[in-house]
Amino acid sequence: MSTLECLSSQRAFGGWHKRYRHRSVSTGTDMVFAVYLPPQTAEGRKVPVLYWLSGLTCTDENFATKAGAQRVAAELGLALVMPDTSPRGAEVADAEGYDLGQGASFYVNATEAPWSAHYRMYDYVATELPALVEAHFPVTAQRSVSGHSMGGHGALMLALRNPGRYCSVSAFSPIVNPCDVPWGQKAFAAYLGNDRSAWAAYDSIRLLATHAVSLPALVDQGEADSFLGEQLQPEVLVAAARKAGWPLELRMQPGYDHSYYFVASFIEAHLHFHARHLYAER
Repeated sequence: MSTLECLSSQRAFGGWHKRYRHRSVSTGTDMVFAVYLPPQTAEGRKVPVLYWLSGLTCTDENFATKAGAQRVAAELGLALVMPDTSPRGAEVADAEGYDLGQGASFYVNATEAPWSAHYRMYDYVATELPALVEAHFPVTAQRSVSGHSMGGHGALMLALRNPGRYCSVSAFSPIVNPCDVPWGQKAFAAYLGNDRSAWAAYDSIRLLATHAVSLPALVDQGEADSFLGEQLQPEVLVAAARKAGWPLELRMQPGYDHSYYFVASFIEAHLHFHARHLYAER
């Protein structure tokens, strides 16, 4: 099990927000993640965990500093775990654009050079990080997952590929069918190669066609999102969920865009949604 190096620690709403660095077996690099431990953990209680996956260009700090989630997590007794969005470092492959390379992993296990050397974020967020968190912090094995944009894609994909591992899933402005939109096609071609059959394992629409799932799911999408029609296409997810019998709730939010102002506006509802299911599973 990795040794954790504490990078920072701040008191917040009676709990603690802490950042850690460790050597990842999955990526072969140092990885940074943050954890918010609510005040209940200081009383000797173990609490369930919400994993948050961020979007393109983000680190662990975007959600932590902009969403305002810690106050609600403290009230509900939820730990928050916020990983970085990719491996980083001089030895890690990168690209010119914001939508490929460092900060843009799409949470896949890359199979194509040069990405395959370090871009194994699926293994990291699905297996390695939860094992690390559960070994080092006062948390239970009850987990839920959420995310924004690329991270919304990651959250939905993880939940669909791992039925039984999570108690609930939610997303803000998710990239729901990366196989069929420009962001996903660019990333998948680079990371996974040109054989599109390999892409299906990371596409929520394809997964819905092959995986039986009853996991509670909530998606919020801003109607004023500039990426709505070309990159996000939530109506495709609704149609696939209906066909698969998946109990998905999609809420279209008038006037809201793709920013963290949108996430901050509805994160409280998402945390309450997850708390109901996380504590029901105990």
